[in-house]
Amino acid sequence: MTAPGGTGTAPSVLVVGSGWHFTSGISYYTCRLTNALAEIAPTRAILMRRLIPKALYPGKDRVGTAVNDLQYADSVEVFDGVDWYWGKSMRRARKFLQDSPPDVVVLQWWTGAVLHSYLRLAKLAQQAGSQVVIEWHEVQDTGEARIPGVVKYVTKAMKALLNNVDGHVVHSRYDLDLLRRTYELPDERVVLAAHGPYDHHGTPLASELPAGPSAPAVLTVPTVIDAEAALAAEIPSDEFTFLYFGIIRPYKGVEDLVAAFDLLPDDVRNSSRLVLVGETWENWTAPLDAVVISPNRDRITVVNRYVTDSEVSRHFADADAVVLPYRRSSSSGPLHIAMSAGLPVIVSEVGGLVEAAGDYAGTTFTPAADPAALAEAMQWIVERKGERYTDPHSWDNTVAAYQRLFQAIGAARVPADGLRSVA
Repeated sequence: MTAPGGTGTAPSVLVVGSGWHFTSGISYYTCRLTNALAEIAPTRAILMRRLIPKALYPGKDRVGTAVNDLQYADSVEVFDGVDWYWGKSMRRARKFLQDSPPDVVVLQWWTGAVLHSYLRLAKLAQQAGSQVVIEWHEVQDTGEARIPGVVKYVTKAMKALLNNVDGHVVHSRYDLDLLRRTYELPDERVVLAAHGPYDHHGTPLASELPAGPSAPAVLTVPTVIDAEAALAAEIPSDEFTFLYFGIIRPYKGVEDLVAAFDLLPDDVRNSSRLVLVGETWENWTAPLDAVVISPNRDRITVVNRYVTDSEVSRHFADADAVVLPYRRSSSSGPLHIAMSAGLPVIVSEVGGLVEAAGDYAGTTFTPAADPAALAEAMQWIVERKGERYTDPHSWDNTVAAYQRLFQAIGAARVPADGLRSVA
């Protein structure tokens, strides 16, 4: 199998990442990356199945529920998967790895919950003669970082894992600088690879999607909103729809968006609607509380749950703009869905988002935690209703970055044209 631009054989790859049992944004990323690599190299996947005891998971009520339409390519053999408490699952994963040892094992890093499993899999990979790569999505999850002792455990155990790692993939220079404050990452074994597009939802017109309510309201706090009426309501086509999509957590700044909506001039707000779609984590109800007391709550709809892929498609088809008022972030799956849909995006100028969205012509950056500035950007976006933009990202670029890293660590049997480090 030949790599892009090369004449040799691409290395075989085993991707290890989040599965569908505890579905999250990393579940989708793991699948998309695996399928992209499978187009140029023999690729398999080991999925982390039961990440933690169910009772401890923020989305415990929907664990095991299938919400995804996205699937692994037919050519990809998948082991699903490794459980947090191992049992027989690690023995089966070891057999899956050792029966057909890959040239490279790629570990998706996003949570300390998988660290003990990754330590074991990295050791098994070394014993099988495989090289190991980490793709970093976070240094550490913010929720985990607040649990006593977790930061110390992750930092210590990660340094042990890094002794068995040959290369690193990082999404932005911001993330790389953040990582290097804690860990030593050799320049020649690091590549920057922008997050690939989330175009698997497509960009259908709302009229092309299955009939049904575009934004059911299911609030988890006492509310004066009539949920049944909201379920039945269709958003008038002449109204401008602002969409927030994603998990509702303290750092997401969704309460700032509710405040900004209240600050819009009457004529703009009265011809607009705010739709908030996301599952509450960490008991963070501040955004929902803000909706309840908002004088404009009749123009705000909340879908407080993890929605299916078909619902995702409908929400983005109905939206005129996506607003992501994060107070911090390394990356954002919803941002990439919005860019793939060609929608205008208002996003906070924080962290890795500056690099992720900086080349997208539809981006408007705002300061974090500044409802007034957010309201000003929202008013400006309304005047550009209907404009659509081209997503500059591609999985080809991601795969090319991996090919450079494989060459750098001696795993790729292809020419080194274009190879460069990020130093």
